[in-house]
Amino acid sequence: MVFTQMMEEGMANQIQPATSTRWVGWVLSGLVIVFLLMDATMKLLTLPIVLEASGALGFPGADMARALGILLLICTLLYVAPQTAVLGAILLTGFLGGAVATHVRVGSPLFTHVLFGVYLGVMLWAGLYLRDSRLRALVPIST
Repeated sequence: MVFTQMMEEGMANQIQPATSTRWVGWVLSGLVIVFLLMDATMKLLTLPIVLEASGALGFPGADMARALGILLLICTLLYVAPQTAVLGAILLTGFLGGAVATHVRVGSPLFTHVLFGVYLGVMLWAGLYLRDSRLRALVPIST
């Protein structure tokens, strides 16, 4: 009993991040959140640039842009809420994977277009990892 309690306390101390670590996590997450909210808003407003870019990628029409905007907004809001952040991150990873696949299909430039979704996904998960002790407990990374 005492050993178990000592182990639990020791594990709890290992996975509690420093305040600066949490701040860095929220800054990374904040950058991703702001970008995704801006992207979702532009899709929902069906701005001409969105329709033009979407059409070139094979997603014609305002209805498709709005549907993608709604989907992106829901996933992003799930990511924002600490209780559902992991679910939001998983769903956003799928969304970003679709973006990567789309850019590969149309032959977009690798480092600027194709891998942009990967860059965003890495920031998304890194931010969540730094700010969420549950994720650190699930996926411990030792140095």
